[in-house]
Amino acid sequence: MITGRAYRWDAKDYARHSVSQLGWARQLLSKLHLKGDEYLLDLGCGDGKVTAEIARTIPYGLVIGIDNASSMINLANATFATNKFPNLKYIRASADTLPFCEKFDVIFSNAALHWIKDHKVILKEIAYCLRDEGRVIMQMGGKGNAAEVISVIDEFLQLEPWRQYFKNFTFPYSFYTPEDYRKWIAQAGLKLIRSELLEKDMQHAGPNVMAGWIRTTWLPYTERIPEKKRESFVQEVVQRYIDRYPVDREGNIHVKMVRLEVEAIKRKLPNQFKPLKHPNKQ
Repeated sequence: MITGRAYRWDAKDYARHSVSQLGWARQLLSKLHLKGDEYLLDLGCGDGKVTAEIARTIPYGLVIGIDNASSMINLANATFATNKFPNLKYIRASADTLPFCEKFDVIFSNAALHWIKDHKVILKEIAYCLRDEGRVIMQMGGKGNAAEVISVIDEFLQLEPWRQYFKNFTFPYSFYTPEDYRKWIAQAGLKLIRSELLEKDMQHAGPNVMAGWIRTTWLPYTERIPEKKRESFVQEVVQRYIDRYPVDREGNIHVKMVRLEVEAIKRKLPNQFKPLKHPNKQ
């Protein structure tokens, strides 16, 4: 994940509990219609499995996955070795300080950018990294995302024994609207193709699977709790959610998710209007 602060991601646990994210990434990839020779950047590559799938579809190009969680990059490099994926690299970096300049034909991001508050900075970095007429397509949590889960967790923040761990706590995610992005895209020098909210049904095959999702991805909440008490917190959140939103006939738990999907291209500018290359960018 790409985060505004360094959370302690358990990369292997995340890999086991990110089935929905993988499915959404594949849906998003199907909209790219890649030719096979593109240079592509994956923002927030996580454990690297999606990035590796992209690399298989671009045999004559280059794919770079970035994430600022060292555990994710280490797992990605260990799982997808360069001798099997010569066109694939994983680099630890953050989306708000990308080390590239006009290098990529495509920038892709799935389920990552809602971890950073200032998306205006991210979009300017994206514009800097894209070649002329390069394309960016990204999906992230949008306004209203996981509202029922957040409502349940918020109740626990006011209850003993949990409230003591959430003093001065502020909402950690950035769930924006299409209107936000229409404004920011233009300011970054990009041309908007579309910006829309999409409703998604996240399914968990029982309480243990939902607990895995809470444990591995809701770190801004769980990391505030002493380690010995975290699993108890997770189990209580899951149980209250199920009490309020019961499992279906097959035993699946459903969570309403809202994703903001954005697609844009970089305008072709005359050379005199292009930004000077920063010395820290490739």
